[in-house]
Amino acid sequence: MPPAPGFLASSLRIFDLSIGEMLWSRRTVFMALVVGAPVLIALFLRLLVGLGAPLFESQETQDGVTTTVRMTGPAIFGLMIWIFYLRFTVPVLGVFYGTSLMADEVEDKTITYLFTRPIPRGAVLVGKYLAYLGCTLFVVLPSVVLVYLLVVPIRGSLGGSFPDLLKDLALLALGLAVYGAVFAFVGAKFKRPLLVGLIFIFGWEQAALAFPGYLKRFTVAYYLQGLVPHTMPSDSVLSLVQGLFRESPSLAASLVWLALILGVCLGCGAWLVARKEYVLEQ
Repeated sequence: MPPAPGFLASSLRIFDLSIGEMLWSRRTVFMALVVGAPVLIALFLRLLVGLGAPLFESQETQDGVTTTVRMTGPAIFGLMIWIFYLRFTVPVLGVFYGTSLMADEVEDKTITYLFTRPIPRGAVLVGKYLAYLGCTLFVVLPSVVLVYLLVVPIRGSLGGSFPDLLKDLALLALGLAVYGAVFAFVGAKFKRPLLVGLIFIFGWEQAALAFPGYLKRFTVAYYLQGLVPHTMPSDSVLSLVQGLFRESPSLAASLVWLALILGVCLGCGAWLVARKEYVLEQ
């Protein structure tokens, strides 16, 4: 009898088994609609600017002289990354995919087939988490590039802001990875993980960030927003958004804490799956 595969090899087997199913699931249609909205908005803005509409322009008077201030394309792109992707798309996809990694197998009564394979049970969660990451990155990041190509040329330069695009892509990939790990743990721990996840991102995180004190340190968004000033292009208009970060951790602290959250949540989730007894309802 051949020896049972190791944890990593088992995880990659589950990844290979799950990635195709995940890409063609109903959740991917939902994800396409979520990431398609910013692309449509960017296309609409590009058309309006092409028709000569005075978008993103304001009048400022100083010493009796009135000047027109125009928001550049890179600045608009930075705001769209913050509003549409970081504050909504990333946590929402994390909660809808992450909480379903094990819940869908239980609901479809297919988890017993996975557990009868000669692989570590915790590798099932890790492999499905890797499939989630590959699926979301495959859909989300191309939509960001499309928004970039549509918006940045508006009074901006594609070449000069390309390093900012790479930073944004890395930031969003990190956000998807961390939120996915958090909600993979939630899905392994709680009976109604989707409800718990929605309360976390739309209740707990919003309230904790709004109030002063240490509560915000127990959110993922607090550490992600610590990376935002390092990814947004340099533009005076963005000072308004960065001013919302009344206090944010340093770049190094954000990276360390996000890596710690990812590792602990994914490790604890795999540990729970390995020891939990799943009872399938008739």
